[in-house]
Amino acid sequence: MDQHSYIGSMSPAAMEGLYRQFLDNPSSVDSSWQQFFSGFEFARLQYGETGGVNGAVPEQVDKEFKVINLINNGYRAQGHLFTKTNPVRERRKYAPDLSIENFGLESSDLDTVFQAGQLIGIGPAKLKAIIHHLDETYCQSVGAEFKYIRNEDVKKWLEQKMESSKNRFPFSIREKKRMLEKLNEAVAFENFIHTKFTGQKRFSLEGAETLIPALDAVIDSGAELGIKEFVIGMAHRGRLNVLANILGKSYEDIFSEFEGNIKKYISV
Repeated sequence: MDQHSYIGSMSPAAMEGLYRQFLDNPSSVDSSWQQFFSGFEFARLQYGETGGVNGAVPEQVDKEFKVINLINNGYRAQGHLFTKTNPVRERRKYAPDLSIENFGLESSDLDTVFQAGQLIGIGPAKLKAIIHHLDETYCQSVGAEFKYIRNEDVKKWLEQKMESSKNRFPFSIREKKRMLEKLNEAVAFENFIHTKFTGQKRFSLEGAETLIPALDAVIDSGAELGIKEFVIGMAHRGRLNVLANILGKSYEDIFSEFEGNIKKYISV
């Protein structure tokens, strides 16, 4: 099926209306139409109304769409497969990878300026600068798999948040100390349970202790935004650590249950 068949099946009047709307306010149309009309405007301004020779698509316009494809179907959709998230060994190799040749581009294009850089917030830029920005955003120590989300507004918000900061967020000294405190609590709890109750089922969180500072941050931020109640559904793994270091269940009660002691609360 022709990937552009939807254009031919659309009412010319409707498309003209979308185009006029785009000219008045680009953000008022869907992101996919923004990309389409941006490419159309680029071609019209660079090559005039008649297009390329004998009606052919000019090479630069064709490559603009290839760069857009590299951004959307390459880094945004698959960048999480090529992250540096394993400090012990190299991660599994996936093919095809994000090499520009897999998107119809060549090394000779690296110094060419592409308007597609506007999609990631850096304006018209050389291809090598676009790739560097995308690699820093999607292929470092933080992976983001989000293109399955059906809500376009949510996807657009995530793209803007991640690409504007390269997925790096500055934390204050107070925030860093809080993260370290919660991480230490998580690790110390696991070490004690492992030593004191060897062989007993404890639903260990070892290897995923960052869940505790992460949950702590989510709850703190949510409370600041006005959330009054949190309902947590989770697997067995890590539940004791969450009970102790997030929900505030006392160590005494947790360890008492391990030892088989049932507290009886009697009202006098």
